[in-house]
Amino acid sequence: MAGRDVLAAGGNALDAVTQAVVALEDELLFNAGRGSVFTASGTQEMDASVMDGRDHRAGAVAGIFGPRNPVLAARAVMQHSEHVLLIGDGALAFCREHGVVFAETGYFSTEKRRRELRDALEQRRRDPAAEGTVGAVARDRDGNLAAATSTGGMTGKTPGRVGDSAIIGAGTYADNATCAVSATGHGEFFMRYGIAFEIAARLRHAGQPLQQAAEAVVEALAEFGGRGGVVAVDRSGALALPFNTAGMYRGYVRADGAIHTAIWDEPYLLG
Repeated sequence: MAGRDVLAAGGNALDAVTQAVVALEDELLFNAGRGSVFTASGTQEMDASVMDGRDHRAGAVAGIFGPRNPVLAARAVMQHSEHVLLIGDGALAFCREHGVVFAETGYFSTEKRRRELRDALEQRRRDPAAEGTVGAVARDRDGNLAAATSTGGMTGKTPGRVGDSAIIGAGTYADNATCAVSATGHGEFFMRYGIAFEIAARLRHAGQPLQQAAEAVVEALAEFGGRGGVVAVDRSGALALPFNTAGMYRGYVRADGAIHTAIWDEPYLLG
């Protein structure tokens, strides 16, 4: 709804994906922003990125704690610096300098996530694809594309670990000539195979339709041992939301304003 409202008012794709991800970061149910999971040391480290398909501008942050909405920190990097990715204390100093809102003490600490950490450390096993990275892609009325992704990472991850959500071409990519992609799942695999860029490259160099490209890349990822999925939209407005797990929280909305959401394995490739 947040993204739809921006587009319905004539706003651009970049603002739409930013506001959609802000809404998800504010929701405790998702592993991003306020609902971020804990590292093995009981800390929280968040990654996020945004990319504008018009000119390939991009911004990202990694390993940060404090900004209320990491996606807005990534947006600030894109808009107010010459860099793409800032990490750690340097990223936090930059955010303060440019007016990014920080959360009050305790805002990110939820009992649900602490319980998950205790369970994970006791069991010594992980299910990275179920961690719930959030993301959004959009095409606006002018045909511009954008993507944004945000995550708290994996429960019990090693402090300092950075996943694909902060890596342009892995977890996030947007190019007006091809498509916009946001990914969720086992980040190490998405980085190693450049999943988001690979989908766009299939459109550009192989002339594949989005449905074919996205589905093939996600299926190939499973063969390598990677679990997860993507949401993607191409320059014509075609959508693809493939995944190789039992389910993936997902939704889409078109110009008619009707919102469609789903979780389990059902038709997801939309022309």
